[in-house]
Amino acid sequence: MTAPPIRRPDDGAPRTVLVAGGAGFVGSHLCDALLAAGHTVICLDSFLTGSETNVAPLENHPRFRLVRHDICEPVAIEEPLDEIYNLACAASPPHYQADRVHTMLTSVQGTHNLLTLARAHGARFLQASTSEVYGDPEEHPQTEDYRGNVNCTGPRACYDEGKRAAETLCFDMLHGAGVDARVVRIFNTYGPRMRADDGRIISNLVVQALRNAPLTVYGSGAQTRSFCYVSDLVDGLMAMMAVTPNPQVPVNLGNPGEFAVRDLVAIIRSLIPTSSPVEHRPLPQDDPRRRRPDISRAKTLLGWAPRVTLAEGLPPTIDWFAQLAPPAAGRRDAVPRERASNIGATP
Repeated sequence: MTAPPIRRPDDGAPRTVLVAGGAGFVGSHLCDALLAAGHTVICLDSFLTGSETNVAPLENHPRFRLVRHDICEPVAIEEPLDEIYNLACAASPPHYQADRVHTMLTSVQGTHNLLTLARAHGARFLQASTSEVYGDPEEHPQTEDYRGNVNCTGPRACYDEGKRAAETLCFDMLHGAGVDARVVRIFNTYGPRMRADDGRIISNLVVQALRNAPLTVYGSGAQTRSFCYVSDLVDGLMAMMAVTPNPQVPVNLGNPGEFAVRDLVAIIRSLIPTSSPVEHRPLPQDDPRRRRPDISRAKTLLGWAPRVTLAEGLPPTIDWFAQLAPPAAGRRDAVPRERASNIGATP
């Protein structure tokens, strides 16, 4: 089976780009960046977890079009496409576990539908995979060669295994159908436009602190995470789409700075004055104990590394949540920048 010639220009000319999941947290920032670079953007979203508010400022942009569609159904786009980014899947445990079958189908059937579209158009394709393919890792930090420790029947499997299967589809279509497919594995990402109810650690703790609610810590708080600011991630996504030739291997995108959950609590308390107590709850099943990317491959192949420290990224993120969840009475809703600058957080 032979694919049509790749039609994506590599001369810096404007391109037509489809962003599936483009109204989501990361997807909307990607739409902004692509438009700023002079490209035409078709934002495809089912709005299961995405928000029209995220893309409302783009509504009247002459090079932006919004299409409501679930990628579990076949996708038909009439105009020529040069690139397709697939970010269309709920990414936080409360959301992807709400309908596990749909989550799995979004990763498998949805990715296949978009790969089929890419083949029909000769478009370059980028799959947003996840660090969750490593499961609760026994290797630390995680390199792309690590095959993971995933429970294929647990409550997280719909997402973990769905994303692993999607990667398989991408590489099968790359080698067997000539689709120029690329895969990135995204580690924890944060920043403005996150949903307050997405259940991730930064959004949970910030919203709870702003509301003077108990700060939820699962387990002892000794488990670690790495946090990549959204603008850095978008830069990495675009670098992976642009690189030639196709790397033909998955690439980690994340910030290798590693923080224990209990340390993140202390940092957020230093930025948001709060009387909130810490409330410990049992660790969820299959929750990773340590998570930190090895980004050597991204540095070598893409010339990419994160630039925004946690100290720099948390203040605008807190300001965003302060707009969504007004602070408790008497509290400042802006983060003291002099305090933020003292956080010893480097990528």
